[in-house]
Amino acid sequence: MAEPDNSSDFEELLDLIKRSRGLDFKGYKRASLIRRVQRRMQIAGVDNYRDYMALLETDPSEFDHLFNTVLINVTSFFRDSIPWGFVSEEIIPRLLEEKSPEAPIRAWSAGCATGQEAFTLAMVLAEQLGIEEYLKRVKIYGTDLDDAALAYARAATYTEKEVEDVPAPLLEKYFEAKGGKYTFRKDMRRSVIFGRNDLVHHAPISRIDLLVCRNTLMYFDAATQTRIVNRFHFALNDGGYLLLGKAETLATHASRFEPVDIQKRVFRKVGRDPRKDPLLVTGRDGSEKNPGDAEPGALCDASFDRMSVASFVVNRKGYLVLANERARALFRLAPGDTGRLFHDLEVSYRPIELRSLIDQLFIDERPVKLLETPWAMGGEERWFDVQLTPLYDSKRSLIGVTVSFDDVTAFHRVKQELQQSHSDLQGAYEELQSTNEELETTNEELQSTVEELETTNEELQSTNEELETMNEELQAINEEHGIANTQLRERGNELRELNSYLEAIFASLGGGVAIIDLEMRVKIWNRRAEDMWGIRSDEAVNRHFMNLDIGLPVAKVKPIITATMSDGSEAKEMTIEAINRRGRKIQCKVTSTPLMTPDSGAPQGAIVMMEEVGVD
Repeated sequence: MAEPDNSSDFEELLDLIKRSRGLDFKGYKRASLIRRVQRRMQIAGVDNYRDYMALLETDPSEFDHLFNTVLINVTSFFRDSIPWGFVSEEIIPRLLEEKSPEAPIRAWSAGCATGQEAFTLAMVLAEQLGIEEYLKRVKIYGTDLDDAALAYARAATYTEKEVEDVPAPLLEKYFEAKGGKYTFRKDMRRSVIFGRNDLVHHAPISRIDLLVCRNTLMYFDAATQTRIVNRFHFALNDGGYLLLGKAETLATHASRFEPVDIQKRVFRKVGRDPRKDPLLVTGRDGSEKNPGDAEPGALCDASFDRMSVASFVVNRKGYLVLANERARALFRLAPGDTGRLFHDLEVSYRPIELRSLIDQLFIDERPVKLLETPWAMGGEERWFDVQLTPLYDSKRSLIGVTVSFDDVTAFHRVKQELQQSHSDLQGAYEELQSTNEELETTNEELQSTVEELETTNEELQSTNEELETMNEELQAINEEHGIANTQLRERGNELRELNSYLEAIFASLGGGVAIIDLEMRVKIWNRRAEDMWGIRSDEAVNRHFMNLDIGLPVAKVKPIITATMSDGSEAKEMTIEAINRRGRKIQCKVTSTPLMTPDSGAPQGAIVMMEEVGVD
């Protein structure tokens, strides 16, 4: 088995997973991640990381087994009942008091696995609001990385064991029992939206009032936990609540979340008001000035204004302190916009959402670059490379960020023309775009489509039931046909027995026998005839007797055959010279007898007996 210290091979394995499936596990706690990967390798019978990478490339289904091992989906309804009681009795009433009666309520279950916590949220909110008010105001988003778990959650159907923690009154009120399974009620199911979301890399769902993420952060390292917590802070409304698992805490994030009940792991978002935390901008003379009054020369020199790339500067406090000539023209910034809060300006969210990127840069202190960002301007679409660069003073303290928009429209169009010659790559790009659109969990129109599909499924189910009824009727008809077929088989058996009997009779006759119909076509050609003339039964049957190429001169025997069939007189015979199949001359006695049936008065053909009576 591979050792944990084989770091280079393990990093290549993580890169392969990211390239192939878009999942980045590098933020997971390394020891725990290695342990789970090795557990899966042991089950797969692989001894080292390189062999396991080869297995993944030859057997794509192995990815699913690996993800099921790494992404542990442990969840249940009303998991750890004590915090849920606190949420129901304390948190939700506070939340409702702070919102107007008509305001929507948005909740997010991050790392929802198979959906039990999302539906627990739905029941807790419905109990406080009433079902009618719940249906008008509530939206719940359940997200996870595991597609199989999300598919299970969307079905909203659970086993008796899975719902055993749901109190009996709530189970009866919110679930429909059928066939040993329990399905969450459909009208409330429409308010719960499930989608795939990577907490580390995907954009968080915004404007959330209550966020539940239980025992998910514990699997990530400290740096990744900080990134996720920052995203949670961005996702929550001011004063929004965060519920973590009993093994998690936010002791190192006191500036962003304050504990409501540390024992129950309930926290509340701490808002960020720049007026309560003034950040001073250093001027040229070393003096400190308020952000709204900052001098542009304190952050850049005069050449900044003449740069060909549109650029502007936002200080550490969040104020726009400088914008060059190109930026003012591109973003229609007025002279009075300098000194305003950047979040209040249109450029902060159009053409792209810059607010969260700037907040993240102030946390990570790392440059951010977005390539070829599209922007529709006056009916023409243009593309920009967006660069966010941190600014430091002489003491290496972060004092602001420069945001640059480099117009790369010409480059983008040239690249598009080149891409036309790579249809396969274009197709892959379109598939990626389609996948990204499907991952938009905040798209309420998608939920509407899903509900329409559910209605269609119900109609199909009804149609299937009708088809099943028709199948039962067809089964009854088939049974009747089976009886008829049995009778036919019995008749067939009788005919085969009769044919065998006749064949035995024909075989016992000393000579060859040919039975001929009125058109002189052979109907029966026994084995003695085959032996005499060298023509098999399948070659003779249904052929004209006069056309048979045998050693018997059939033209000479034709008169006695036609005479027998015409008047039905007694048998006629004649002896003529013939040549048998061995090429020897023989004397052949030919006897023609009329073929009579019980219900006909006229011959139906003739029975021709051919016997060897002498050999030359």
